[in-house]
Amino acid sequence: MKLTNSQEEYLKTIYLLEKNKQKVRVTDIAKKMNITKPSVNKALKILKELQLINYEVYGDINLTKLGQEQAKEIIKKQDILETFLIGILEIKKEQAQEEAKAIKYAMSKESIDKLDLYISKILDLGDLKCGYDRNNEKCRNCIKITARERLKKARL
Repeated sequence: MKLTNSQEEYLKTIYLLEKNKQKVRVTDIAKKMNITKPSVNKALKILKELQLINYEVYGDINLTKLGQEQAKEIIKKQDILETFLIGILEIKKEQAQEEAKAIKYAMSKESIDKLDLYISKILDLGDLKCGYDRNNEKCRNCIKITARERLKKARL
């Protein structure tokens, strides 16, 4: 399923809000994305039609299983790009986050997967003894830290 950039941002926002609190409401999304509630309602209607969220007007918003999978893929793409930009190209974090957010829309899943493998090779992640799984969200966060540490040592 091909989503628009805007739809991806809504899914990502809902996912992150769900992780941080139990109930997600239209107001929460509007505040987080700095947009109007009518815009959020319009987007939610489409996401519901695509069966990515469960939502009734004035009710709580929850991602469906498909919505969660899509949101995790979106976040994974951005994490991989940020790791590459920060860890390999040594771009400042704020700039890398903005650029990763923009680039993720232009890259296919196949290209992102190849970039992920490249990062694993270049950072020699095969020696991690923690059961590293590049598809696990916790592992991707850990890799960001590991990448920074290894790059610092390489420069010394």
